[in-house]
Amino acid sequence: MFLHEVYRPECIKVDLESEDKDEVFEELTDHFCVAAKNGGREELLRVIREREAKMSTGIRRGIAIPHGKTGGVSEVAGALGISRKGIDYDALDGEPVYILFMFFSPEHETESHLRLLQRLAELLDNPQFYTELLAQTNSQDVHRIIKKYEEILLAQ
Repeated sequence: MFLHEVYRPECIKVDLESEDKDEVFEELTDHFCVAAKNGGREELLRVIREREAKMSTGIRRGIAIPHGKTGGVSEVAGALGISRKGIDYDALDGEPVYILFMFFSPEHETESHLRLLQRLAELLDNPQFYTELLAQTNSQDVHRIIKKYEEILLAQ
């Protein structure tokens, strides 16, 4: 499973407007629902909020990975958002979040769900990946950076 397939350009939003966690969940879910032509907004928000209630998905400096399993998608799909001003997220480190990798998996796709989390962790181990993502000003360039770093990872 490739991140550039999950986070397609139309599902990437640069310059998020939200200031806090609940706002960004709504903003990014709305963006995903329009881009993916998915009418299950309330179900998607519910699973993201339920997962977040267990423990913050603000996992490392400036990064959050809100995710959940739902019958509202037929394959793993996601939306990526970038905030220039930072989002008050209740992250584990207490710092604002600037990049969100939101994704949804079908309820029965545990292996794909875990593989995506693993791939994200591998890419996020490279601080240049984070820095280059933040520097992009449009969704096409963000997508290009994801693909570039996945290719580097696969070549190792």
